[in-house]
Amino acid sequence: MQLLGIGSRIKHSEYGFGVVTNVSSKHYWVTFMEKGLETIYINDDFEVIEALENDVDTVSFLEVETSLMNILKRWSDVTEQVAIADKWKGGNLILEPGETGLSNKEIPIDTFFHKIVMVRDRIRVMEQKINSSKNLDDQEKIDLQQYITRIYGSLTTFNVLFKNKSDHFIGEKSIK
Repeated sequence: MQLLGIGSRIKHSEYGFGVVTNVSSKHYWVTFMEKGLETIYINDDFEVIEALENDVDTVSFLEVETSLMNILKRWSDVTEQVAIADKWKGGNLILEPGETGLSNKEIPIDTFFHKIVMVRDRIRVMEQKINSSKNLDDQEKIDLQQYITRIYGSLTTFNVLFKNKSDHFIGEKSIK
């Protein structure tokens, strides 16, 4: 049996279509379109769509990982990397209950910040979907956009966590 090389395309009986991203003496690491990265045995049940020579040095794992990250960024709802302000890195958020006898809850600020960024990114995706919707009329789009603007305004409290001002939440601006 000839070993497949990195870049070979296969169709696996369980995982579907994928591309070989790494090879060992017993396994292929395959990135599948539907299932992501999986390790399969070399003698697993799959059909070879396109076989490339087993020349492991042709593509480094870093190059494959970088390419996959670029693809995921392009096709997922995460739009960019957002930096936390340096002063908060490694810090903790402490929630102190007002009721006596209950213990504090401590959360790493980095984790909390990540959740805030995810909320922001998902609101942006929702905003894009509203604006491109064929089922909403213009007035409905304007009404929903105003709600989104108010949501951003409610989240401006968290702007202190962002390193770059360009990443801040911006709500309604008063006109003078």
